[in-house]
Amino acid sequence: MHWLALSLICAFALASSDAAAKHWMQSAGAREMVVVRLGLSGLLLTPWVLTFELPPLPLPFWGWLAVLMPLELIAMLLYMRAIRDHPLALTVPYLAFTPVLVVITGWIVLGETVSGIGLLGILLVVAGSWLLNFEQAGRLTPATALAPLRAIVVNRGSRLMLITAAIYALTSVGGKAAMAWMPPAQFGAFYFALLGALTLVMVGITKPSALRVSRYGGLAILVVAVFMAIMVVTHFMALAQVEAAYMIAVKRSSLLFGMLYGAMLFGERHLGRHLVAGTLMVGGVAAIAL
Repeated sequence: MHWLALSLICAFALASSDAAAKHWMQSAGAREMVVVRLGLSGLLLTPWVLTFELPPLPLPFWGWLAVLMPLELIAMLLYMRAIRDHPLALTVPYLAFTPVLVVITGWIVLGETVSGIGLLGILLVVAGSWLLNFEQAGRLTPATALAPLRAIVVNRGSRLMLITAAIYALTSVGGKAAMAWMPPAQFGAFYFALLGALTLVMVGITKPSALRVSRYGGLAILVVAVFMAIMVVTHFMALAQVEAAYMIAVKRSSLLFGMLYGAMLFGERHLGRHLVAGTLMVGGVAAIAL
């Protein structure tokens, strides 16, 4: 399947997992949400991993994983706290800063370059995410142009998600570097199965009560985990075909799906304004696809 289609499926699965977690696990703690998002999704991927014939994995591969795994755990904890306690419209847009940061980390770590139209697409995605935060403004003025900056300072959810975006800029590029030793679909499943196991061990040591997630309903946690597992596999399959900055930028179209979920499921306001800003992001996706 083409990387663009894979990335869009990845974006939809991510937004669906976010919305399901926020809807059914609103009373859960961040660690419980991480157990479902990482631990349970990792368990779902484990049977597939057991069918693999793993290639020889050198020390640098395990070195990358030793760096990436703790970062993934920290990022997911911040992510879950942000979407649980704050509106999707004031949190998920800040993930669009990841592709801008990926341009830098991709150049430093992987030596990747981005074409002019690709860079334009990334900037459009980011510009759209900023416009999504102009919720109190009747018109654009110098004062309202600073609204996204104020939101980062004032809104804790925005700050959490911006930090998460920065971490994902590192893990996305690091994940592609580690994937050099394994086929992409296998790597994605192996990576998150291992991450899921680490999550269950760490949560079991630090807060065993957070492992009891069945009280939120078997169907609810299964939906959250299945969408997360789909996101994982499509993420790495797409990443193997294209520069990290391009793939991550298209994946951030999950913001559009997230805004729709926010309006439909949680009654978040200003959907029209969000969709206007979303056209910029769709334009960015189109530019990247070209």
